Amino acid sequence: MIRIIDYGVGNIQAFLTVFKRLGLEASRARTPEELEGATRLVLPGVGAFDHAMGLLNESGMRPRLEEMVLAKQVPVIGICVGMQMLASGSDEGELPGLNWVPGHVKAFASTPESKNLPMPHMGWNDIQVRPGHKLFNEFEPEPRFYFLHSYYFDADDKADVAATAEYGVSFDCIVSKGNIHGVQCHPEKSHHFGARLLKNFVES
Repeated sequence: MIRIIDYGVGNIQAFLTVFKRLGLEASRARTPEELEGATRLVLPGVGAFDHAMGLLNESGMRPRLEEMVLAKQVPVIGICVGMQMLASGSDEGELPGLNWVPGHVKAFASTPESKNLPMPHMGWNDIQVRPGHKLFNEFEPEPRFYFLHSYYFDADDKADVAATAEYGVSFDCIVSKGNIHGVQCHPEKSHHFGARLLKNFVES
């Protein structure tokens, strides 16, 4: 069973709709008890880093999530701010992140190559994938995804990077470390590319 973590932010219904269209059983989880039995976890997120982290911390689900993800190795995928929460922290806020994938979230505006570009980075963008990665099984060439963000994940270990994209600078747009994955783009808004990625996550 796929559980979509509903801690107060993120378009939960959009993910439920995509999984239903794929013929995959999914439901939302608002409590630690509702996380039980999950074989895949989806951590969505929108808005500011500290707001999202604060809500997750207050939800009561974080200890159970850490037990499931870190001890029981249940696969999880963070989406947008949900990906950024996997890092140790963010230039956008002061709260510590989950630190499940070592790295830090940086502002495009802090880089000379991106600071004069329109913010947020919004719209469709090509990504450069790591050949042979399980998230990209049966992908067609030159995949494109929809983005909406002003901050980006910078992984400490580039071996954890499954795909990059360009917006003034090359940035880590998909990370993958064992059972833990994160995507900066919005697969729920990325048509067949996004649906394929979510299907691969569930089936990998």
